[in-house]
Amino acid sequence: MPAYDFRCKDCRHTFTLSYESYQAFEEASPACPQCGSTRLSRLIRRVALLTDEDTRLERLADPARLAGLDEGDPREMGRLMRKMAQEAGEPLDAEMAEVVNRLESGESPDSIERSLPDLGDGGDTLLD
Repeated sequence: MPAYDFRCKDCRHTFTLSYESYQAFEEASPACPQCGSTRLSRLIRRVALLTDEDTRLERLADPARLAGLDEGDPREMGRLMRKMAQEAGEPLDAEMAEVVNRLESGESPDSIERSLPDLGDGGDTLLD
């Protein structure tokens, strides 16, 4: 069942429409559910590429991934940690999700470590 994302050129509302078939989409005259306008832009969805585990691990080990990383910016560190978890195909456990969310909001690693003294229980710090 194909689904397409649209943005209304009149009211800027973004929405998704699903169709029973590609032919049904070709024959349709989509309209904005908010204002009824037919002046729409079709949006391109994010594309996912299937890769094998070896390729994902190679990407994680690539030193270029860290080029230009500002280690003093907790937001950048949080984004990198989230991206690495996604590349590894592993969801963040609750504790790490909290850490990443707090980093992405701009909280310092030191502050996070002070508030979570048993973080990881491995003796490592966020910066190690």
